[in-house]
Amino acid sequence: MTRSITIAGGGLAGLALGIGLRRNGIPVRLHEAGHYPRHRVCGEFISGRGRPALERLGTEKRLLELGAVEAHTAAFHTEYCAGVIHELPEPALCISRHVLDLELAKTFSALGGDLCVGSRWRGESCDEGLVCATGRRRHATTVGQPWIGVKMHGQNIPLRAGLELHFSSMGYVGLCHVGGGVVNVCGLLRGDPLDSPKSVRAALCGNPGSILHQRLAHAQWDEASFCSMAGISLDPLRAANHPLPCVGDSITMIPPLTGNGMSMAFESAELAIPHLMEWSRGALSWAQAQSRIATACDAAFSRRLAVAGFLQRSFSFRSQGLLLKIMDFIPWAWRLAFENTR
Repeated sequence: MTRSITIAGGGLAGLALGIGLRRNGIPVRLHEAGHYPRHRVCGEFISGRGRPALERLGTEKRLLELGAVEAHTAAFHTEYCAGVIHELPEPALCISRHVLDLELAKTFSALGGDLCVGSRWRGESCDEGLVCATGRRRHATTVGQPWIGVKMHGQNIPLRAGLELHFSSMGYVGLCHVGGGVVNVCGLLRGDPLDSPKSVRAALCGNPGSILHQRLAHAQWDEASFCSMAGISLDPLRAANHPLPCVGDSITMIPPLTGNGMSMAFESAELAIPHLMEWSRGALSWAQAQSRIATACDAAFSRRLAVAGFLQRSFSFRSQGLLLKIMDFIPWAWRLAFENTR
């Protein structure tokens, strides 16, 4: 007898997990509270180990057909000083979540998965066969100003590099082409006031005279793509500390500075698949499957999270300009930072 898996959450990790399980003949029901397609606060590019994981899911070729583009270079800028353009060790795959989530949902359904859209999981969190993929956990901020993630699509935005990151006193904003002449503009910001969509959009565009402000001076914005998220916690968490199996941001959120969240979603799903298959086919107890998934995810991500946390804290200080110069003029330092967060 093959037991069914229930997935709570239909973001990247949940859909990738469902697709992988269905390709191996495991019955899966997936509950997603929202609807497809939708925009999400996200850097919208996949690099490092996440891209091979996506290819093994059998969906990368289809995403390229749908307009995904490759980024071959990256550059990091302070407000008034342009950085060196670096060649990426491997190309990143850039695609809108509006396109990606919908395509993964279609693939899951086509494989015979039971997709329950507009439906929250209402069962017990201790139920066997339940995997949490509900995404980032909101956290109340008791010290200092809260981080706010914000994203918007625009056209007529010239870029010097495939991936650009712009730092300021309020945080940072990343830019990348996502196909069809569209650029994703996604930032992690903190400051006062950020109390309305208008003020958040103004902060996203940077201070007048800055390199970021010049990039976006003639942007044609897609107002429907605007979305934001508050209460973001950057504290690393371990999968072993969660009461049920988790994948993606439900485990922990890697500091967005690294741009590796999408990749970790696919990787964590892939790590969970063989253990869930064994449970489904009666070869493991649920406790054993949960333990093995947590151990695999913590082993894969603990170092990456530690390095990413160090970089996040370092670039939050006023010394960010000096750190960027070091990374720009000592190529191995930049490459080391890039590879150790992927």
